[in-house]
Amino acid sequence: MFQSSKHQVAAVIDYSVLKPTATEADVIRACLEAKRYGFCNVTVNPAYVSVAAKELTGSGVKVGCVVAFPLGASTTEIKVAEALRGLQDGAEELDMVMNVGRMLSGRTDEVLSEEKAVVGAVKKLNPQAIVKVIIEACYLSEGQKREACRLAVEAGADFVKSSTGFGPAGAKVEDIRLMRETVGPRVGVKASGGIRSLKDVLEMLNAGADRVGTSDAPAIMEEIA
Repeated sequence: MFQSSKHQVAAVIDYSVLKPTATEADVIRACLEAKRYGFCNVTVNPAYVSVAAKELTGSGVKVGCVVAFPLGASTTEIKVAEALRGLQDGAEELDMVMNVGRMLSGRTDEVLSEEKAVVGAVKKLNPQAIVKVIIEACYLSEGQKREACRLAVEAGADFVKSSTGFGPAGAKVEDIRLMRETVGPRVGVKASGGIRSLKDVLEMLNAGADRVGTSDAPAIMEEIA
């Protein structure tokens, strides 16, 4: 059972600043909060990676960047370019959305080749960079969720991630359990979408998540005595 000390909880939180209305000032404020609480990561849209990187330099808080977010329907070439630009601007972690439509169509070879292309390009530029594949579980059957996880692992991804938070449903405990069971212990699992309380965080961690993405990170921390 995961224990809920402030340090332990903060260390697994990716603080998301991904709303369409997020401004540069919002990103800077989130970075200051992340340094205060000791979050693992601040995840931002590509336009704000350089801003976050400047604010977080030397802090130990990582910079995360989303790729093909939130739909996942960009071409492979655009996904690769966006990922590499994120790294060049200072991102250390990349959260890429899988092509959900191709997954639903059974075009798994194309899903795999695209993920391999992105992971390969990222690791060539920065072998230490972390790639997370967002499977957007709310659109998938149980079998498709398992297959999406297997493809991400085969592609060399470091994490599988449940949701963008922009779909009709976010992280569910049963999905996190399924993802953990599918990928085993060597690949990370990130729960994201609709996580708004300490109770939500602990449920996801106890289900097998290694990371939790949330836009409500400071409020969650204030729940801990």
